Amino acid sequence: MIYIGIDLGTSSVKLIGLSQEGSIVGEITKEYPIYFPKANWAEQNPEDWWKQTEEGMKELIEKFNIPKDQIKGIGFSGQMHGLVALDQNGEVLTPAILWNDQRTSKECIEIETHFGQAKLTELVGNKALTGFTAPKILWLKNNHRELFDKVAHILLPKDYIRYKLTGDYATDVSDASGMLLLDVKNRNWSQEMIDFIGIKNEMLPKLYESYEVTGVLSESVKESFGIQGEVVVVGGAGDQAAGAVGTGTVEEGVISITLGTSGVVFAAHNDFAVDEENRLHSFCHANGKYHSMGVMLSAASSLKWWVEDVNKGTSFEELLREAEESEVGSKGAIFLPYLMGERTPYADPDARGCFIGLNMHVKRGDLTRAVLEGVSFGLRDSLEILKDLNIPIHQIRVIGGGAKSKLWKQILADVLNHPIDEINTNQGGALGATILAAVGSGQYENVEEGCKMLIKSINQIKPVEEHVNQYEKIYIKYTSLYTCLKDWFKS
Repeated sequence: MIYIGIDLGTSSVKLIGLSQEGSIVGEITKEYPIYFPKANWAEQNPEDWWKQTEEGMKELIEKFNIPKDQIKGIGFSGQMHGLVALDQNGEVLTPAILWNDQRTSKECIEIETHFGQAKLTELVGNKALTGFTAPKILWLKNNHRELFDKVAHILLPKDYIRYKLTGDYATDVSDASGMLLLDVKNRNWSQEMIDFIGIKNEMLPKLYESYEVTGVLSESVKESFGIQGEVVVVGGAGDQAAGAVGTGTVEEGVISITLGTSGVVFAAHNDFAVDEENRLHSFCHANGKYHSMGVMLSAASSLKWWVEDVNKGTSFEELLREAEESEVGSKGAIFLPYLMGERTPYADPDARGCFIGLNMHVKRGDLTRAVLEGVSFGLRDSLEILKDLNIPIHQIRVIGGGAKSKLWKQILADVLNHPIDEINTNQGGALGATILAAVGSGQYENVEEGCKMLIKSINQIKPVEEHVNQYEKIYIKYTSLYTCLKDWFKS
């Protein structure tokens, strides 16, 4: 039997096939554009997602000779929080407003003013943040009432792909946790939030656990792909929960760090837990339990910006080689990675990225290293909050595009003062999606069993004591900079 994982990311969709024996039988990645029509806006066309997913499925099956009668289950990992608004015919009404879009500051204030933070925490377990879905719905209502009045179905990005595959309007509780519409503790929709936003219950998708079957591939889709037999589709998960499954972060004490477009520090809980200041997200996990999560909005995307926009024409490899020749602390240069505002720990859409501490001795390689260090400091911010909550930290695993850099992983180990474990896969959310599909298909009894069977630690990068001591001093400077600059950011 073959299980397919569909990982709908911000810049591309990745599809992998997993055999019953636990080996990857094929992998396809298809890219699509992201649009920034105004400052702090970020949008995509859901039809682009579907077109590339459809083409990717066909290519995966044909290129790797996957038997069309052996595909038994499909799971999802998806970029979170995005608003996909459909009319009564299931047609897209407006470009999807993405997780990193910051246009909803007024709507967040409107929500917070109405409920107060204590009540919000009671209802949905989280702050009203610009990235979340409910403020986006309210923004559409406040600014485009003619479109809002036509909305019949509200979906998250990966669930639009589910709809195209099955015709079902469904989501899972891990992804729904980031909408600000879910009573996370009790794993159901919050009626008070629904009523305040001004939507109807029937607009929202049916809720499932990540490993539960939500439907089957439609006959028309099976015919298009040439697939034979019934193929179940499971709930899947938000990208971070799916990525945590893909790293085996399903038990307390194991922490996963994602160096993707955004940066995420993820810790699993058996029971619901909330940081009193709501600096961390409190969400449902894909294994039926809970997790806490710190998110920085510009992690690997900070390096992508530095390479592709600022240093266009210079290769990624050359810039990293120059960074390797630099020294700990980048000759005094510090980078604040707030290129799209920030979420953890400041929840400030107005925060901005900048280099500080430049002098005549700082070269391009030092600035490249400062980007790597600045993102690592930002990730440490979340880890420090986990420590404040007395969450055990026995092992840290790292995945994502940035995890391909040995230099970055060493810097991360030094900044966090904790060994970084490399595991036998860097598939992340895509692998997590296949594990969920396998659980839903009966291959594994539960998510934990699937993770133990497939995911192993293979190497450990240990912190260098001298570097740890140097970074400790720099981190103190780093943490003071936001306070010094936050008023300037807003001016």
